[in-house]
Amino acid sequence: MIVCGDDGLAHRLAAELRGVYGEQVRLVVPPSGRRVRQPVVGRARAASAALLDRVVNAAASRTGTAGAEPAGSEQVVEAAEVTEAVLTEVGVDRAAALALVYDDDETNIRAALTARRLNPRLRLVLRLYNRRLGQHIEELLDQTAALAGGAEPGSAGLDASTTVLSDADTAAPALAATALAGTSKVVQTEGLVLRAVERQPPRPGEVADPGLCTLALLSATSNDPAGADGSEGSGEHGPRLLPDEAAVASATGRGTVVLEQVSYSGPALPAGRGGVPPFASLFSRRLRWSLAGLVGCVLALAVALMFVTGEHPLYATYVTLLDLFGINDPAYHASTGRQVLQLLSGLVGLLLLPVLLAAVLEALGTFRSASALRKPPRGLGGHVVLLGLGKIGTRVLTRLRELHIPVVCVESDPEARGLATARRLRVPVVLGDVTQEGVLEAAKIHRADALLALTSADTTNLEAALYARSVRPDLRVVLRLYDDDFATAVYRTLRAAHPFALTRSRSVSHLAAPAFAGAMMGRQILGAIPVERRVLLFAELEVAGHPQLEGRTVGDAFRAGAWRVLALNTAPSGRRGDGESAEEAGAPASGLVWDLPSTYVLGAGDRVVLAATRRGLAELLGRRRRERAGA
Repeated sequence: MIVCGDDGLAHRLAAELRGVYGEQVRLVVPPSGRRVRQPVVGRARAASAALLDRVVNAAASRTGTAGAEPAGSEQVVEAAEVTEAVLTEVGVDRAAALALVYDDDETNIRAALTARRLNPRLRLVLRLYNRRLGQHIEELLDQTAALAGGAEPGSAGLDASTTVLSDADTAAPALAATALAGTSKVVQTEGLVLRAVERQPPRPGEVADPGLCTLALLSATSNDPAGADGSEGSGEHGPRLLPDEAAVASATGRGTVVLEQVSYSGPALPAGRGGVPPFASLFSRRLRWSLAGLVGCVLALAVALMFVTGEHPLYATYVTLLDLFGINDPAYHASTGRQVLQLLSGLVGLLLLPVLLAAVLEALGTFRSASALRKPPRGLGGHVVLLGLGKIGTRVLTRLRELHIPVVCVESDPEARGLATARRLRVPVVLGDVTQEGVLEAAKIHRADALLALTSADTTNLEAALYARSVRPDLRVVLRLYDDDFATAVYRTLRAAHPFALTRSRSVSHLAAPAFAGAMMGRQILGAIPVERRVLLFAELEVAGHPQLEGRTVGDAFRAGAWRVLALNTAPSGRRGDGESAEEAGAPASGLVWDLPSTYVLGAGDRVVLAATRRGLAELLGRRRRERAGA
């Protein structure tokens, strides 16, 4: 496995492949002077990573073969750019997979084109922010591999594949969901939505409600300010992923994460607005009341004229409007009532002129500022304050608006890439440094329900969180922190200082690395859901070739703490063997079946969606394990 990158995701991905899947990894990073600080992923890993940082073994790829390296080993190669010479040096022609996770889309695309030419059967995983471009690049590289291998494009027999992922898209659902109390955790990909929700611990003597199925038991110390943070360091009191029924029944006093609802698509954003403000926002409230009052006066004058003259209501309204605009003949010889009404109509007409002028000026000003950033409206409350409109913040903003959650953004850079998205979604934005006094107040932090601190600076996120907590002690806070040890210390301290407020620390690379690693191993990772400081993966795979699944019932295929079959993909297939048929299981003509009975027998032609831990997925689908079995 070859991993090329210039930030923390590359190091976490290499650690994932090495530690979870036991793969041989060659990590290509920039020279020491240009390298970012490696994330700390535990004291033991940090020590070994620091040692590896001092060892640059570029010559190892030129001498010996990949098979001579011990399983789970890592070699670090320094290179300013991923050129053809560098790829040849690290053995791309013999590699099983290559991950290009540079922060620049152009760099990743250039290296991918070169790598595909050097090894048409190489499995490629690209990190691209531009999703539309990513779809085209994925199709192009797969077609190139098929033609170079002498196969038809789209042939199932070709092992090479290209997967384009975005760390922002992978982490955004979890970050958005964490900020919303009572809102489900969401994993979404290509219209598929998986929703999981945390449920409070049952009272003594009660049994936790499993929902559709229980995905995890929360740590026993999750409500203890002095307890561990729900990571592996919690020991037997830590979170338990994919527990069996006996574990759930005996877990009194512990919260659960359950699968509560599954749908095929989330709410869509309103379309066709094109930046045009709604009619109600063209005029101020005072002006709208003035216009309404004038309309009421006109109607009253028309009704009065109808009773005085006995004319038809339409004719009376027409004459009133003529009087209003001063274009009717004076009522010299009419009755006194008609003359009084004409004078009143003229007076109302005089009042109408400045109101109409104000309406025109206000509407022009609204259209002129339609492309400008909106300010938080008066009386706003119950919203989410989002700090940072970079790659991650922009994706999280889109997720929140899909869930119809009110948001106020804070951004210090007037040229940030997410400002265009905020304008399109008509989301209020406060421009300013969040560390300066008055900026969070302008975002109505004292009335907010949650704070999402997603800037690229740990200290900025921490400072904003601490200040927000001083203003609102019960505020829900989600911090994006780079260093795991630092995140753990911050999490425990904030929880101890504010035991009744929700505090979560998240690392984007930590959430994204399992999906990238799974793609390098050749499987479709649908997403990841954080359970405290652990990760539960959702993947789709073919049952064929996996003895732990093939020929077994759904109940027998379940392994506690490792994997669990959640749904069946009922796309047409030629196989239906023993056991229940798809029709007998209640399968629709197409789509996914989520209420599979435990007696349903999984066959070689089935595709399933399963939840798995990282090590469970590695055990179920490990590449070297299948190769040994085939030998």
